[in-house]
Parts: sequence; structure tokens; C-alpha cells
Amino acid sequence: MVVVASTTSESPRLPVRGRGRKTLHHLGADDRSSTRVRIVDATLRCLARQGLAKTTIDDIAREAAFSRATLYRTFPGGKDAILAAVVETEVARLFSSLAVVMGEAADLEDVLVAGMVESARRLGEHTALAYLLAYEPAVILRHLTFADMDKVLFVAGDFAAPFFARWLSPDEASRAAEWAVRIVLAYSADPAPGTDLADTDDTRALVRTFVMPGILALRTTTSNPATTSNPDQAIKEGVR
Repeated sequence: MVVVASTTSESPRLPVRGRGRKTLHHLGADDRSSTRVRIVDATLRCLARQGLAKTTIDDIAREAAFSRATLYRTFPGGKDAILAAVVETEVARLFSSLAVVMGEAADLEDVLVAGMVESARRLGEHTALAYLLAYEPAVILRHLTFADMDKVLFVAGDFAAPFFARWLSPDEASRAAEWAVRIVLAYSADPAPGTDLADTDDTRALVRTFVMPGILALRTTTSNPATTSNPDQAIKEGVR
């Protein structure tokens, strides 16, 4: 079952390191959560059709088949609170799908490929995100610069690192997770000719050529000389 983080009445933003940890709830667990999900999904449809600036509370209420009063009872903070719920819900949905594919990975290469492919596919198929990037890019890009970018990297890396920790030390897992997130964001924002991260073969070639050697280099800074004297063997050990 999909989960969604609880919402606040603040403007949409990602959690900050060490503060504001969110409680996860099952979607549809009760009438209130079902109402919240209907409102979130209605908002996503409005955003995909007309963007953020033109979407009003009335639009969302009409799309969700609720009254304005129901929206304000569910989200006392109004539109800002609804948008915060949209961000949190979509992040939770992404993490839920990533947990499935990354949890099934057999080795380090597989977990990198699985996570990057699933992320790229879900981002690429997200119609509301596509509309905002095309017509209101500042809404998204402000979260991908300076301090806000650090929050994105921390939240995504904090989620992904435990999946890498089956083969890497905690510090190496965190670094590898951050690299993977950066690659996904970079290729999603500016696709490279001949490389489609939504394609498993393309992504595996990228991971083998650039990411795994980088992880190997990271590991050699703390490994013993016997391990580093044979790079080919070290790579094999790194993907088991």
C-alpha cells in the first residue's frame, strides 16, 4: 500500500536535516486520509492541465468533487497547505516504488541501475511536473539551487543510502546515493543524446562506465593494499 507523509499548513518544501521529520500514514486508512488523497490527486490534475499560477481553490474543489468548505476543513492553510501535501505525497509515492525495485537488487550495480531507472521513468511520466518545467520552471528550479538543492540531496540520499549499505560502508553508501541522485536530476533536467536513464541498458552502461569506477576509487581510500592492488578484482567485489 502506498504511503504519504503527513502535511502541514506551510508552503511546499522538503524536510531539513535533523528537523521536521514527518509521520507516515497509509493512504486510504480512514475517511480523512482518503479525502486528502482525493484532493492531492485533483490538484495534480489541475497542475498538469493549467499550472500552478492559474490553479485556484475553486478549481481543486471542482476537480475533486468537494466543496470549498471540505478543502478548508482538510487543509486549513488553504492552497499552500494543499501544495505542501502534493509535494510530500509524490515524494512518498516515489520512495515507495523505489523501495520495491531497489530492495530486489542482487548487487551494487543492480541497485544503482534499478533506482536510477525507476526515478527517471517516474519523473519523465509525471504530467504535472512536465507542465511546470515547461511553463513555470521557477516553481521547480528554485528547489534545485543552493540550499534547497542540499535539502533535495539529503532527503533523497538519506532514503537511498540504506539500500547501498548492503555492499558499502555507511559513508560510502551516502556518497554513492548522492552521486546517483545528482545524475538522475542532471539527466532529467538536460537529457544527453544517446543516453536515456529510463532505459535499463543505457543506464547500466552509464553506471558501469562512470559510476562504479567512481565508487571503486572511493573505496580504495579506506581499503587495504591487498584489495587495491587488483582493480578488476576490487570492482567484482564491489558489485557482489
